[in-house]
Amino acid sequence: MTVLDRRAPAVTGALSWLMSPKRLEGLRLQAFMVPIGIVFAVLFAIPLAQSLYFSVTDFNGYSMKVNFVGLENYRKIFTDPSMLAGLGFTLLFAIGTTVIVTVLAIPLAVLLNRRFFGRNVVRAVFFFPAIPSIAILGLVWAFILSPLGSGAINWLLDAVGGFGPVPWLSDGTLAQLSVIMVAVWSSTGWHAILYLAYLQSIPGDYYEAARVDGASARQAFFRITLPLLAPAVTVSSLLLMTGGLKVYDLPYTLTKGGPGYATFTITQSIIQSGIAQAKFGQASALAVVFMLVVGAIVALQLVLSRRLEGRLS
Repeated sequence: MTVLDRRAPAVTGALSWLMSPKRLEGLRLQAFMVPIGIVFAVLFAIPLAQSLYFSVTDFNGYSMKVNFVGLENYRKIFTDPSMLAGLGFTLLFAIGTTVIVTVLAIPLAVLLNRRFFGRNVVRAVFFFPAIPSIAILGLVWAFILSPLGSGAINWLLDAVGGFGPVPWLSDGTLAQLSVIMVAVWSSTGWHAILYLAYLQSIPGDYYEAARVDGASARQAFFRITLPLLAPAVTVSSLLLMTGGLKVYDLPYTLTKGGPGYATFTITQSIIQSGIAQAKFGQASALAVVFMLVVGAIVALQLVLSRRLEGRLS
């Protein structure tokens, strides 16, 4: 018997394993991952690697001649008042909108889940602010909240009670509150509809059994509705937090980041440093730091949300 004859069964077995239906099915599934891997590499992995590289150089975005500067860009981030102010307001905006929208959207969803005349129209009215572009809403609200006497709210206050112009967008604290309140106004209806979808999946038998046992509406809400809405709270708060951390268009169209740096955001700081000031290396360093901050916040939020779900369930 020759060597080829002795190896023939092994080769045949290997070919039969490779051509087996189970193996072919696995190869097909892996083939579907190739486009996803390419998109991930092109849109995330490669830009991230470039940002890490540029963050330790003095690259200005135009000249390909770069010099290694080490951690100098990272040092400047934590000494630049505009970037620190942007980080502070971004965190305030993200946390504030997440908490306020969640507190308002859940009771609103409970109300919209009840039967009353014109319910569908009311649902549409609350959902409508989520349809237009947030930049367009920012421009509209910039007119409404204009600190001049010609602003819609200031004109109304003057017509009703003779009040002087309120500096809605020219006072630092009022500007921050105004930006957050506009974001809450535009997001609450959308998230209420999200909670409404979860509410409609709760079997009515649970509430019937609670009524038979003598439970009040408050007890039914905290013992049935809220625990079963825990997954919706996780989804909603995650969307709100990630959207709030990367916010740019609303504060920019409302206040351009002012007055001063009161409503300055991290994304605005990255764009301004990288494009307007040609400090691409510093902007890359800020983007890297921001990515780490966002990752830590989102991970902490997911852990707390899971614990909350387990405690409520």
